[in-house]
Amino acid sequence: MGRAYWPRGSAVCLLLLVFSACTQAPQRDPLDAGDAVPARWSGREQVSKPVPERWLEGFGKPALTRAVQEALGRNYDLRAAAARVEAARQLARIEGSTLWPQLGFTGGYQRSQVRDSGFGSSEFGAFQAMFTLDWELDVWGRIRAARDAAGQDAEAAASDFRSARLSLAARTAQAWFDLAEARLQVQVSEQSIHDRRVIVDLVRGRFARGLTRGLDLRLALTDLADAEAQLADARNREQISGRLLETLLGRYPGNSRSAELDLPEPPAQIQAGLPSELLLRRPDLAAAFQRLKAQDLRLESAEKALLPRVALTADGGTRSAALAELIDPRAAAWNLGMGLLQPIFTGGRLKGEIDLASARADEALNLYRSSALDAFRQVEQALGAEEWLRRQEQALREAVEQTEASRKLAVYAYRHGDIEILTLLDSYRSTLSAQSAHLTVRRQMLNNRVGLYLALGGGV
Repeated sequence: MGRAYWPRGSAVCLLLLVFSACTQAPQRDPLDAGDAVPARWSGREQVSKPVPERWLEGFGKPALTRAVQEALGRNYDLRAAAARVEAARQLARIEGSTLWPQLGFTGGYQRSQVRDSGFGSSEFGAFQAMFTLDWELDVWGRIRAARDAAGQDAEAAASDFRSARLSLAARTAQAWFDLAEARLQVQVSEQSIHDRRVIVDLVRGRFARGLTRGLDLRLALTDLADAEAQLADARNREQISGRLLETLLGRYPGNSRSAELDLPEPPAQIQAGLPSELLLRRPDLAAAFQRLKAQDLRLESAEKALLPRVALTADGGTRSAALAELIDPRAAAWNLGMGLLQPIFTGGRLKGEIDLASARADEALNLYRSSALDAFRQVEQALGAEEWLRRQEQALREAVEQTEASRKLAVYAYRHGDIEILTLLDSYRSTLSAQSAHLTVRRQMLNNRVGLYLALGGGV
């Protein structure tokens, strides 16, 4: 039996084809987030009901919805994010342009003067029209891999925009609630000052009749001054919250008084879906995964740079003293060439580019898994906070009712001389503290619900 014989050129081509096939980008799975993804959220039933897309309407506040829509249309940071998407798309377009032939044209006119030995001279003029063509044939897919990497970056920028849009909606809603709470805190402080003035008048009247000491009046006046300081602080927090909201809305932060705000009741408890669905739904995780695929493609492109490059070049044109002869095809001269460039020694540059791309792909993989883990934490944290904030709100609501009842009893008892002034003043301070804390926890419940929608990647 004769020995099989492979022509040398065929063996080289086979090796190149095998190497090219081994440098394809890996097939990534967005569900590969490192550790095993649990089947359900902690303490929740396994459900797959989708997260509501129009969650703003659940708060039942048209003014809130209008504010968020205004922010989405006017906010400058969101406009900048949209511009970054367009820039990334154009970069992908530029990266893919090298797949096509690069054709150039040069036209001109040249006039020169030649002197002879007899000190005479002659002048010559010539028109020229030259064409050049350069085209690297993407035999192994190196250029396509680089183009696809830029395309993945553009997709990541688009996902970043969707994430920024959702984040802006959440921040605007939370700023709206913050301002609503600040205004309610001002109202509580104003009512507290009114009540303290009633106490001061009561103590002053008793002092005038000799029924109490001057110390009691001083203590009542001190308590009134403290309440006025708290009102000033509440008004300062109101103006800070108002200017922040106006900035998010794309308005000048002039702290203009808008429509009356209040704190609605939180919407009914939502279904959080399955943890695995989060990896496919959240736009920031989509962006991280798309950047991972982009780095894989750049690694593929860097590895294929070791393979030979096939380039096609051509140039030609005409040169004539008569302009009309430029369009005569018989006067045209041209040449066509095809070249093969095989890198042999580059001082470690190509190997360094491969190692760099590999390290960046490994970085992108770990960043994606870290982002996924943080996303799970945000959802679990928001779900857990809902229960504890609900219990806290119930306890503070009871505290408000009890302190208001005790304050009324304290006023009655002080009028009849059954308690000291400090007990009366303490009842008023307890009432103010309970009312303020109750407003704060109500706002925290609303902000936590918005944060849960954001963590779940809900639409807007």
